[in-house]
Amino acid sequence: MDTDVVRRFNRTYTQRIGALDDSFLGLGLPLGLARLVFEIGVSPRGTTARDLRARLGLDSGHLARQLRSLEERRLVEVSPDPTDRRRRLVTLTRRGQALRRRLDDRSEELASRLVAPLTARQRARLTEALGTADLLVRAATVDLVEVDPRSATARAAVGQYLAEIDARFPGGFDVAAAQAADRDDPDRHEVRFVVATSDGHPVACGGVRTLEADVGEIKRMWVHADWRGAGLGARLLRHLEGVSAEMGHRVVRLDTNGTLVEAVAMYERSGYRRIERYNDNPYAEAFFEKPLSAPR
Repeated sequence: MDTDVVRRFNRTYTQRIGALDDSFLGLGLPLGLARLVFEIGVSPRGTTARDLRARLGLDSGHLARQLRSLEERRLVEVSPDPTDRRRRLVTLTRRGQALRRRLDDRSEELASRLVAPLTARQRARLTEALGTADLLVRAATVDLVEVDPRSATARAAVGQYLAEIDARFPGGFDVAAAQAADRDDPDRHEVRFVVATSDGHPVACGGVRTLEADVGEIKRMWVHADWRGAGLGARLLRHLEGVSAEMGHRVVRLDTNGTLVEAVAMYERSGYRRIERYNDNPYAEAFFEKPLSAPR
């Protein structure tokens, strides 16, 4: 079974890297606290507790206990964020920065030891396999969250989508006009918008709106280029179809530009059939429709 392979790999890898030790890499910290030190040190200016929760998937109580433990070890400082007093800013102390450098060095040494017995060909296979495994696991576990289409998260995701199609469309794309149309849409509050996030950053998005009483439309569907090929697009599409069915739609439609060949291929694999033009979108060249099942 697939789960047997995943569980066997987890057991092997956690043992090999010392995840079971009370002192990870001999640094005097368990793996969880060591990882927190690493994440806090990603930015020289530190980070916020809110960002750490989003990035690591930790609940506020557990994170608070971990931060207190690091404070007691004089590795971090937690203070009000000067730009927003409601948030807590977390930074590494000089002692914490020194520990982070040692963490980097020892992690690099451990990785080198693990692959040392392998030939160059085996290392290349391992690199490719781990890269694929990392992408697939992240794609399978990424959060799909419904957000207000006017929220900062939605705007960030749509902004990346618009920038990409502007770069890919042969004649470009009028980003400013699209953003203005979104802001001025009187039915915008009726759109249900979904964003996929990983480590607190949007990596995919899409929205559903009503065209007719029982007909929905999927709009602004986008997957970050680094995440393509891992099935996230198909997973997001299925999710949006479920949202459309919940809205009472029996049929869902979408349009796309012929330049987006991977999107066209995904729609056809997912059971969409080509139909005649149903809107006046000047950038749309292909139009699709799919009947929906009743929501579970």
